[in-house]
Amino acid sequence: MAMGIGVVVIGRNEGLRLERCLASLAGTAQKIVYVDSGSTDGSVPMAQRVGVEVVELDMTIPFTAARARNEGFACAKRLLPTMRYVQFVDGDCEVVDGWLLQAQAFLDTRPDVAVVCGRRRERYPERSIYNLLCDLEWDTPIGEAKACGGDALMRADAFAAASGFRADLIAGEEPELCVRLRANGWKVWRLAAEMTLHDATMTRFGQWWRRTLRGGYAFAEGAFLHGAAPEQHWLRESRRAWFWGLGIPLAIIFTSLMLGGYGLFLLLIYPLQVVRLARRGKGSARENWLLAFFLVLGKFPEMLGQVKFLLNRFGAGKSALIEYK
Repeated sequence: MAMGIGVVVIGRNEGLRLERCLASLAGTAQKIVYVDSGSTDGSVPMAQRVGVEVVELDMTIPFTAARARNEGFACAKRLLPTMRYVQFVDGDCEVVDGWLLQAQAFLDTRPDVAVVCGRRRERYPERSIYNLLCDLEWDTPIGEAKACGGDALMRADAFAAASGFRADLIAGEEPELCVRLRANGWKVWRLAAEMTLHDATMTRFGQWWRRTLRGGYAFAEGAFLHGAAPEQHWLRESRRAWFWGLGIPLAIIFTSLMLGGYGLFLLLIYPLQVVRLARRGKGSARENWLLAFFLVLGKFPEMLGQVKFLLNRFGAGKSALIEYK
């Protein structure tokens, strides 16, 4: 058992995935807290049966994963005042055996690092191209990083000093927290170690579209909060979404009005971009072409996510969770 570590698991209606998650954590940490956001599949009594502390969120208050993690942290800290580190994990993930001890050992030797994460893999990448895309997306470089994802081990004191996650963010709360931690002098690190197995269960195009739209929303909100120099958080990603998702289509329409059918030749910029990205890929040929195609196609839902953020922020819209499951 890793001493001084608390674990915060969040989820809703994860069923077997949550069972696997909690089973993978049994006996690995001093305190495990499961935060439930209105499950109707028996997740709460199941978690209670295996001896996990359960926090049931008040669903009359708008839900965000950030709020769930914050409440889970508060509970874990209350039950384990000596908690030095907190592992956040999504309920659809299974924690790899030995990860907590390895991550704890790293933080023990690196007092300048506040957040450490490892390799998150998709459990069934062969079941759909969308699961495969998730697996490829999470294969980021090791070493010092700018941000982590939903699964990470953090110093409890650094997390508390930064006031935790921004509870009002509906997406992108982990990178936003990392921006503030790095501004406070901390570092974020990624190890070449297996950390979690994720079960996206993403088999339909519509799921991928909504997940990518949510990413665009997160880019817009991140750029709004921290887009100024020197951080320029997600500013490039936001600009790319506007350029590829709206700028080029508008240029095609304008050119077509001016030159007739010749303007449609501008459409070739999209397949040419796919070719360019595929040739730069480092995976197999199939992986490179799939990733390149969906990176280009993804600029359209990302752009719509940007629009959704602007409408919510400056119009009459209201922030609401964008779910793909």
